[in-house]
Amino acid sequence: MIFGPKDINFKFYKVIFFVIIITGLVYSFSFVFKNNKQKQELFSKNKISNLFVQDGDLIFQSSYSKQSQAVEIATNSKYSHCGIIFIENNVPYVYEAVQPVGKRKLLDWISSGVDQTCVIKRFKGLDTLDKNSILRMKEYAASQFGKNYDGYFSWSDKEMYCSELVYKTYKNCINFVLAQPKTLRDFNIDAPVVRKIMKDRYGDDIPYDELMISPGQLYDAPSLFTVYSNEK
Repeated sequence: MIFGPKDINFKFYKVIFFVIIITGLVYSFSFVFKNNKQKQELFSKNKISNLFVQDGDLIFQSSYSKQSQAVEIATNSKYSHCGIIFIENNVPYVYEAVQPVGKRKLLDWISSGVDQTCVIKRFKGLDTLDKNSILRMKEYAASQFGKNYDGYFSWSDKEMYCSELVYKTYKNCINFVLAQPKTLRDFNIDAPVVRKIMKDRYGDDIPYDELMISPGQLYDAPSLFTVYSNEK
């Protein structure tokens, strides 16, 4: 059988296409393997286990979001993001207000933060809460899933931001105030990076009297104690 130039080119392109497909599959599998390996190393290194965390624990980190630095400066906090932990089928998840409000596995959540640094804190009265109280907290937090992230930090329940979700879960379910909300004007809003974020977000209509709760306020709450930290 004699192959013409067209047949040879066709076979050549088939081989190239096949090589590309195989290379892509190998890369995908290696990426997944590497990612899982990193998570297991993180799990081992930081000694975080299901036995270590409890339903209702709070967790804090710095995120890579554009507003992270502004939030930390405005609130005098080391951390810009927080969530609340609940365990499902022996797997710990972080319920959080991002876009949209939802949940992520604990190790996925930690690995997404700056330097994978996090702090876990626990409500001092957590062990005194009955199962129904914990269930109410979990159900309330889950009922917020799907809501849009509130980039304007309003006190309305229509949308949610991270520390608002944590605060309202405790306040609405066990009637405990972790920290007192403050108006926007009461935060450190004079730094240039904070002013820029405010200008970009609100324009000339800055809601100085809007009540807000920050991750830093929750982090400093005297009703919490640290159960885990991998701070450098």
